[in-house]
Amino acid sequence: MSLETPSSSMTHDLVAKGEKYYLPVYSPQKFILSHGRGSRLWDTDGREYIDMSAGISVNSLGHQHPELVAAFKEQGEKLWHISNLYYSEPAIRLAEELVSLSFAERVFFANSGAEANEAAIKIARKYASAHFAEDKREIITFQGSFHGRTITTVSATAQPKYQKGFAPLTGGFVYCNLNDRNAVDQAISEKTCAVLIEPIQGEGGINISDLQFLEHLRQLCDQYKALLIFDEIQCGMGRTGKLFAYEWTTVIPDIMTLAKALGGGLPLGAVLTTNQFASVFSPGDHGSTFGGNPVMCAVARAALKVINSRETLKNVEKQGATLKARLQEMNKKYDMFSEIRGQGLIVGAELKGRFLNHAPEINHACHQQGVMILQAGKNVLRFLPPLNISDEELNTGLERMEQAFSTLNFQE
Repeated sequence: MSLETPSSSMTHDLVAKGEKYYLPVYSPQKFILSHGRGSRLWDTDGREYIDMSAGISVNSLGHQHPELVAAFKEQGEKLWHISNLYYSEPAIRLAEELVSLSFAERVFFANSGAEANEAAIKIARKYASAHFAEDKREIITFQGSFHGRTITTVSATAQPKYQKGFAPLTGGFVYCNLNDRNAVDQAISEKTCAVLIEPIQGEGGINISDLQFLEHLRQLCDQYKALLIFDEIQCGMGRTGKLFAYEWTTVIPDIMTLAKALGGGLPLGAVLTTNQFASVFSPGDHGSTFGGNPVMCAVARAALKVINSRETLKNVEKQGATLKARLQEMNKKYDMFSEIRGQGLIVGAELKGRFLNHAPEINHACHQQGVMILQAGKNVLRFLPPLNISDEELNTGLERMEQAFSTLNFQE
């Protein structure tokens, strides 16, 4: 495998056009990805990469999965889009399957996680509007959270770096420290209509919500008649080794939001809730032009079937244990990490010492060696491989990653 081949003129030209024409909100790598299969990707210069990012937890069955490709082709030859003025079979079937596999009784389909969270917020506030005093509109969220990029979901996101420059923000959000019972006890009140939390924070650094803390939130929400909303956009859909992260707990949320892996690589979000809370919406209260698109839902059904199989979920637990163990071995050798945390195949390794503040350079070094990883927060390396990654693919990726680590020469 050659990773030193100079970029072709076509790659340079395309990168230059991307830099010229795109709104400058991303900092993409200076190569062009061409195609993928399984947990491998290739760029236009023919270089191969092991994908341990899965499109930020989106391509959870890797690339060109045959069952997903077949579903895409079959539905693509039937019906692409009809709007929500009409029913389509793929959307109805997908809603039925999600209900049968969860606590929910109703589903709303959107295009993204941000849209799903927007809908969840609207349900919570509409329910409060219908049943309680007009000042019961506050929603508690947690430091390190990430709930989306719209003006309301970025307001819900308790990370100032995402909010800077966008004031005035949407009001009504109260921020607490994650897993801090005293703080949330002080914050919750009769004005609280909902608590919104990720069972495992993704963008915030793979921070796990304690079981006892989630149980305490459930009790508080019941006491104060507030809705408990689980944002499982990144940690749901098999990522932890169960279909939904809440299944590891004794806690049942009132609303759950999904996206990313739900569409099997295509844009699709969803809100799952019960009849009690869904009933506050009536025609015209909410909508989504592309939500429930037949092609997206057909592929999502195929993805759901594979993800929820015993084989896939067992693989998540097995490969997650391997990933953590190998990271621990590397840590003994390079002394890079203060903590390695996560569950299943959502894993974060927090940098320390001379590696602090060098996550972008480490990421680049990994690309140079032919493996794709992610960053979460300022000092956490994030690993989100496809759920069906094979032993050989994972081992190759880890070997390349260790080779990348061996090239690092940061000073204290």
